[in-house]
Amino acid sequence: MTTTILSIQSSVAYGHVGNSAAVFPLQRLGVEVWPVYTVHFSNHTGYGAWRGPLLAAEDVHDVIVGVEEREAMPEIDAVLSGYQGGTQIGDVILDAVARVKAANPAAIYACDPVMGNAASGCFVHPDIPVLLRDKVVPKADLITPNQFELGFLTRTEPTDLDSTLASVDQAREMGPSTVLVTSVLRPDRPEGTVEMLAVHGDGAWIVQTPHLPMKANGSGDVTAALFTAHLLETGDAALSLARTASSMFDLLNTTLDSGRRELQIVQSQDYYAHPRMQFEVTQVR
Repeated sequence: MTTTILSIQSSVAYGHVGNSAAVFPLQRLGVEVWPVYTVHFSNHTGYGAWRGPLLAAEDVHDVIVGVEEREAMPEIDAVLSGYQGGTQIGDVILDAVARVKAANPAAIYACDPVMGNAASGCFVHPDIPVLLRDKVVPKADLITPNQFELGFLTRTEPTDLDSTLASVDQAREMGPSTVLVTSVLRPDRPEGTVEMLAVHGDGAWIVQTPHLPMKANGSGDVTAALFTAHLLETGDAALSLARTASSMFDLLNTTLDSGRRELQIVQSQDYYAHPRMQFEVTQVR
């Protein structure tokens, strides 16, 4: 049976972030994706200049209600959200989650709590992190923060593996049953590596990959989408972590080799459908 994801995220005409990053990899996996756009910009804001509208919350809500009027909500297996451009979008997303779960109680809400990173600090409106921590994340079943975002959500400073696991446990006490930490930078890791950590059920698993010398806008959006899809399909966090890490490394490496700034989403399509599984996943709990 085909997995269906309602993905409420931003959209750009040029490049790949938000739904413009997540939709095609999901489709290449065989997932049915229904994208709902929160903005429609010419390009992502990392360029410093862009054009296009930030969609009004009521317009985003209308699109979701229109889907509901097609009696399609029972088909949705997950609601996926990422960057939230304004505080009102959080209410729209939570309303959509409630509508989907009323129609299909087995559906999950996967939230990528986008706030910032250790290098740049917060790059969203100051109200957004508080909204995510206090209102949105407690309603999520799966969250995919980086280590910096995990620290804000839990009011902690995760550094090594033990403190990161402790922070994840605090995040799970807030509501989500599954946490994927997308960039773990513990001080005792081998030089030139980066790790991802998945905690699900009673287990925790980590995977280590080479750290590529690049900044890739949209990579977190693809990571959250792939992990959500794999977990829905398999129910196996370790396998989902391995597949996601493999696909993401090859996407980023292909992008680095291209010399281009934007993710090479289409050029890397075989890596989503057929992950090379070149990295070992280790159980740490």
